[in-house]
Amino acid sequence: MTEIYPLTIFYDASCKLCSAEMNSVKQLDLQNQLILTDCSGQDFDDQPYLSDGVNQASMMACMHVKDASGSWYKGVDAFELIYNTVGLPTIAKLWSHKWTRPITERAYPWVVRNRHVLSKTGLPVLLKLWGKCAARKALKRSRACADGVCAN
Repeated sequence: MTEIYPLTIFYDASCKLCSAEMNSVKQLDLQNQLILTDCSGQDFDDQPYLSDGVNQASMMACMHVKDASGSWYKGVDAFELIYNTVGLPTIAKLWSHKWTRPITERAYPWVVRNRHVLSKTGLPVLLKLWGKCAARKALKRSRACADGVCAN
């Protein structure tokens, strides 16, 4: 089986909503499998990715994740992979389940287009709080496990 980790996540760090979500996810990354890369700056160099058909404009228009084997995941597929990686399969399924995927695929482009407006709402604060709470729970679970055996 091909090793996919680490995953490099290309995201818009200039967006408060995007930053809050990615920082919350990174707090849950107890295995250190995610590398967050800000692709929003003028100094971002997309040259290494052009041969894959990926440039800064496409990264800013849609979440992009590149795995260790060089495969790309975009949009809904990227979020599904990210949330599964940090041990949140239920949220991953919300993105990708056969009943919800048609909704997430339609809603995601709207969210991307309006992310800076949405950042002015309370959503980034809620994501930060959620991330802290989820990280505490994940740390507690990981401390309860020793040698592959978890206490109830």
